[in-house]
Amino acid sequence: MKPASFHYHAPHTVADTVNLLAQHGDEVKPLAGGQSLVPLLALRMSRFEHLVDLNGVGELSGITRQNGVVRVGAMTRQRAAERDVTVGDAVPLLARALPLIGHFQIRNRGTIGGSLAHADPASELPAVAATLDATFEIASASGTRQVAAADFFAGHFTTAIVEGELLVAMQFPVWEAGSGFAIREFARRHGDFAVAGATAAVHVSNGVIDRAALAFFGMGTTPLRARTAEAALVGQTARTVDPRTIAESAVSDTEPGDDIHASATHRRHIATQLAADAIRSAITEAVGVPA
Repeated sequence: MKPASFHYHAPHTVADTVNLLAQHGDEVKPLAGGQSLVPLLALRMSRFEHLVDLNGVGELSGITRQNGVVRVGAMTRQRAAERDVTVGDAVPLLARALPLIGHFQIRNRGTIGGSLAHADPASELPAVAATLDATFEIASASGTRQVAAADFFAGHFTTAIVEGELLVAMQFPVWEAGSGFAIREFARRHGDFAVAGATAAVHVSNGVIDRAALAFFGMGTTPLRARTAEAALVGQTARTVDPRTIAESAVSDTEPGDDIHASATHRRHIATQLAADAIRSAITEAVGVPA
């Protein structure tokens, strides 16, 4: 099929972009990499009177590190971030998640901000942002606001972005030395959306875990932080902690659904294995032994 007709806009600045969004209200949609939106338009599962192409807005791309955070422009291509030295050094969890997204052809066009704004609960980047407590920069004609990852993902394909607003960039905090990170997922084929997935980040000081973050994707309508399990990890000796027990506790707080890919019971089983492996790998890296 072909998309329904629409008016095409190609602004070159954020200011012009947000003015267009304000002018056209709920009849306008920003177009980033198009890897999710274009198929929806072609199948006529979505329809908008106006499309605003963000690909000419140069200030929306780029990666910089400053004051303990790595700022990633919303239009930064996934493949560019995957290959970026700053991301690899300062935000390892993001660097490790990116190769799991689709195939390289998808990542050549897909953008970091586009994936996060799409907010598919089975995708990797929302879980990474949730795990690392990323901050989202959102612009509108009236100014810019910042939203914490914990408040950004509101539901299935739903975020805190409201009419007239545009996701401009994400800020990922840089964890200190002595940290370890891991992401694990199960998909039917490489490049498919995950049936279930888990992320883990820990910091170890003097052999004791003093900071931990765990999250799941594909296990609910948003990425899910395992706060209770995180608290259980903190204070434990890194070399004697039982990742399986922590993973079981974390999964017990989730309520995944049934679908054609897996039952809720099967998802919990998979997620437990994945989380245990992610926790074990993150701890191994944090204490300085190659995973």
